[in-house]
Amino acid sequence: MILNHIWGLYAHPKEEWHTIDHHHESLSYSLVHLMFIALIPSVCAYISATMIGWNFGSSTSSTIMLTTESALVMSIGMYFTLIGGVFALSYLTFWMAKTFGANPSFTQSMELAAYTATPLFMTGLALFYPEPIFLMMVGLAGLSYSVYLLYSGVPIIMHIPEERGFIYASSVVTCGLVLLVCIMVGSVIVWSLGLGPIYTH
Repeated sequence: MILNHIWGLYAHPKEEWHTIDHHHESLSYSLVHLMFIALIPSVCAYISATMIGWNFGSSTSSTIMLTTESALVMSIGMYFTLIGGVFALSYLTFWMAKTFGANPSFTQSMELAAYTATPLFMTGLALFYPEPIFLMMVGLAGLSYSVYLLYSGVPIIMHIPEERGFIYASSVVTCGLVLLVCIMVGSVIVWSLGLGPIYTH
């Protein structure tokens, strides 16, 4: 039951948004979904970094692998960062709602953010084939579909006209980009403090 909306979000997104809006499960339900789906990129990154390696050149000598301890620390950090990012986006969505004539509960905002982030998080499966061009293409496709889900879901979940929902969704996308920049800057700061990746060779 945790993942019962995933197929619908891919097969018939607008109908699935209406289903989500109709049922409005508890906040804990959305949270469990988020905690489960955030495991995908985190676990895949750990396996890829320790067992497969990342190849950024044409020879096997350029394959990069991390130590088990370093990969574990980075995967755990990634996991909580992903969850924290969705929480922050949920709060910003909730905070901006009245500006656009919506009056959602925080649960609705969390549903919107968690289900919107799902395609992007699922691109973590591509880390099992860690080729840069492939990862870039899959990541771009996942991001594009997440943005589409956001634009199609905002009017339904927030109960506002599509025209206003478009502007609302655009504001959420902008906030998401700002959050992404903040996460990247934070990662650089953490790495500069000596907590960066440790390579096997």
